[in-house]
Amino acid sequence: MIRTLRALPPLLLLPVLLTTGCGTEKAGADAGAGGSAAPADPAELKARAQALGIAPELVYVTGAPGYTLARQSVGVSGDDGFSAVYWSRKTGTQIEIRVDRGTLTAATCPRQPVGDAPDGRTRCTREGDAWYRSAGREHGYAQPRKGCVVWLTGAGVPRATLHKALLAVHHPSATELSDLLPPAPTSTPTAPVRRGDLPPNGDGAPNNDVPGEGG
Repeated sequence: MIRTLRALPPLLLLPVLLTTGCGTEKAGADAGAGGSAAPADPAELKARAQALGIAPELVYVTGAPGYTLARQSVGVSGDDGFSAVYWSRKTGTQIEIRVDRGTLTAATCPRQPVGDAPDGRTRCTREGDAWYRSAGREHGYAQPRKGCVVWLTGAGVPRATLHKALLAVHHPSATELSDLLPPAPTSTPTAPVRRGDLPPNGDGAPNNDVPGEGG
């Protein structure tokens, strides 16, 4: 199922700057400033992503001039995909990146809705290895990769800006990962506390015969 672009309340948009074949590409590759950063540790990426139900190979980040990551928007898409929103304080517009398993062809592209636009209105134009998709004021890009599709949508966002975001898509660097996903929990469940006033047999009802003070 294709998720639509989410409108986030301004008070929840506490942006954290995140510059910019699934699972096999180098983190930060060909992404401007992000491309020269140290790649995220695969084990750390796996632990953080799986703690949220996200497949680590589907975690991608992007960047566009004037847009910053809304950390509260980061989450799972579909079964184990990835989704995040970048927000412009100046224009109030949003760019959503979503990565899901699957593929995209000339035949299937028009069947996938764009943002909040109704099904059946999508127009697809091939641009290199990606598709520019539009339906009314909703538009964006879709780029098939090995085993997954990267979706970028943004109502009211200039096409050129969306294209820059497409070119900036990459796996997170170590610095980007720390801003993107919270650390995985390290605590383990503890054994239940045994109560001394519970009988060993029966339905486990409390034993009211336990002597009290002065008994």
